Amino acid sequence: MFKKVVITTTLAGTLLLAPNVSEAALGDRTLYNGMSNSDVTELQNVLDDKGYFDYHTATGYFGNITEDGVRDFQRSAGISVDGVVGPQTVSALKGATASKSSSSSNTYSGTLRYGDRGSSVTSLQSQLKSKGYYNYSVDGIYGSITQQAVRNFQSANGLSVDGIAGSNTFAALNGSSVTSSSSSQVKSASTSNSSVVSIAKQYMGVPYVWAGTSPSGFDCSGFLQYVYNKAGISIPRTVASIWDATDKVSSPSVGDLVFFETYKSGPSHAGIYIGNGQFIHSSSSYGVTISDMDNSYWAPRYLGAKRA
Repeated sequence: MFKKVVITTTLAGTLLLAPNVSEAALGDRTLYNGMSNSDVTELQNVLDDKGYFDYHTATGYFGNITEDGVRDFQRSAGISVDGVVGPQTVSALKGATASKSSSSSNTYSGTLRYGDRGSSVTSLQSQLKSKGYYNYSVDGIYGSITQQAVRNFQSANGLSVDGIAGSNTFAALNGSSVTSSSSSQVKSASTSNSSVVSIAKQYMGVPYVWAGTSPSGFDCSGFLQYVYNKAGISIPRTVASIWDATDKVSSPSVGDLVFFETYKSGPSHAGIYIGNGQFIHSSSSYGVTISDMDNSYWAPRYLGAKRA
């Protein structure tokens, strides 16, 4: 009888003290790779606000992308870099330090284009708005309105009008002159990347074949490796190994690789960005084809872009 009383009391105490999962807040438990819950969603949203989860959708799953964001944040915050969200990391996240956007928004030097999202797009919209070229809500989404605002700004400032916010556009927005060397570098990179896209388009319609690595049939990564080899660039055979071997970029430029999370966690499908929010890839349903990155299937599965 005595034992029953003790057990009942212990259980009652547990029920009273243990936090309900739905009521738990960031910091109530340690988060790490492989977990999936509402705390992870909150973590991803906080990382996004601070610029460490740009261009990704909060899924509630703690995968490699989330871990990379945590590690980047920890490195910037000057704390232990382990990719695990414990008390020290939560304390730093809730503080005002280690935000990528804490410095002037005008220092962004990457390339933004239609379909991009995140704090960098928010900064671009704010700059355009301050100069009278953007009169809508600053929402961090690079849609047709933002694209047109960029075109109008480029036209008014004697720039190439393409609706893409690259180094020349940002230089003009920041009141700096555009150097001939930077123009030359952009042109050179564009020429090289266009070659990859041009080669890829030659194989439109080639059927999907599991483990296929030739024009008689490609699987997803077989197509990428074949095209890049044709362009004189060596990349690994599988999507996961390509992800590990390439350099992360904030947003894709023509010829960059774009990765998606499909049938398993982490990068499991990839294609080549061809501009205007589209990519070419070997689809299991259609073979080598071109798809829109913002369609209902691909948009929520987008993981990020990398450069070979």
